[in-house]
Amino acid sequence: MHNATHSTRYFIALSVAMIFWGIAWSVGKIAVSHADAHVCAFWRYAISFVSLFPLIYFLKISFKSDIKGVLYMVGAGVLTALFNYLFFEGVKHGQSGYGGTLVTALTPILTYILSIILFKIDITKRQIYALSIGLIAAIILLRIPFEGFGFLNIDSIYFFYGVFVWSFITILSQQASKRVDAIIYSLVVFGITALINMFFALPYHPFDLQSFDNTFWMTIIFMGLIPGTFSTVLFFSSAGKVGAHNTAVFMFIVPIGAIISSWIIFDEKIEISTAIGCLLAFFAVMMFNIRKRRL
Repeated sequence: MHNATHSTRYFIALSVAMIFWGIAWSVGKIAVSHADAHVCAFWRYAISFVSLFPLIYFLKISFKSDIKGVLYMVGAGVLTALFNYLFFEGVKHGQSGYGGTLVTALTPILTYILSIILFKIDITKRQIYALSIGLIAAIILLRIPFEGFGFLNIDSIYFFYGVFVWSFITILSQQASKRVDAIIYSLVVFGITALINMFFALPYHPFDLQSFDNTFWMTIIFMGLIPGTFSTVLFFSSAGKVGAHNTAVFMFIVPIGAIISSWIIFDEKIEISTAIGCLLAFFAVMMFNIRKRRL
């Protein structure tokens, strides 16, 4: 009974983290309407980076890692800086609800494919079926049957690139998790991300604090502390308890937060193709993970 209650708490924690990650897509759209994307990208992760230090101090987390772990963190930091920029440019030009759905639904599918290619992982018939369904989901989510290659326009192209970038970040995270504490990993990645984005933000005077209005600061602080630090810590701490095979499935809660918040804030309507594609992708990841659990 105690174990069931314990697991339930972690499942709830993961769900809350994913909801906040979804809301971040809409809040990011507000932030980028008040400042340049480079400035938003810098301050979001700078706030997350600084806020992790008290947590590390009170929990007395070790910074121990090896060379490979450091290289994985540096690589993830560089890619996260790129994704951070794509995120803000994406929500600036496109719909935040669609972006949150597309990226979080397709990233697990592409991550599996890349893992199979890069690490020569054996794949079963069930997993082949799952990935086939995932590819169908991708085609529908990208609206290829209805608009051809229209997803390559400025409204969607940043989200499309974001899927590829976040998939590689996920792979690096998986490799780093064996060599460094998850919170230290987050700290280093946040720091590198903030530093890189800062250099690109300098022409837009990110340290001229009075030039940004209250709306910008409220939204960017929210993103840095809640979807950033709070949800990331919840995600990593809970993922270790519920099992790696379950965490990918939880990513499909993100679109709920993204779609509902974008509907409330921007009156964005959810396309039927987006809903169908997301459900198919969810089913594909479930199939892939169910098989992995039985091995």
